[in-house]
Amino acid sequence: QVQLVESGGGLVQAGGSLRLSCAASGRTFRRYAMGWFRQAPEKEREFVAAISWSGLSTDYADSVKGRFTISRDYTKNTVSLQMDSLKLEDTAVYYCKATDLGIDYWGRGTQVTVSS
Repeated sequence: QVQLVESGGGLVQAGGSLRLSCAASGRTFRRYAMGWFRQAPEKEREFVAAISWSGLSTDYADSVKGRFTISRDYTKNTVSLQMDSLKLEDTAVYYCKATDLGIDYWGRGTQVTVSS
């Protein structure tokens, strides 16, 4: 069982930055593929960014490329999402996902609100 806890959400003005963090339980963090997803009101959950178990491969949604950066810290069992140049349309609940042996685990999410 993998437990994920997101933090770092909040209210920020357009053009500002936030850094989300996801803390993962378990001794096998090194083998988890990790990702961030988001869900805006009345919209489906969508992919934001992902990082491989090795940390050598990353992927981003087109809408966040060049603005968001995903990273992971094996000493702290965390994955982070640095979000810069935030836009109104980035407002959503952001969820962390871990994939271990083909099973997906989700956190409860953290709210990010971007104001004008």
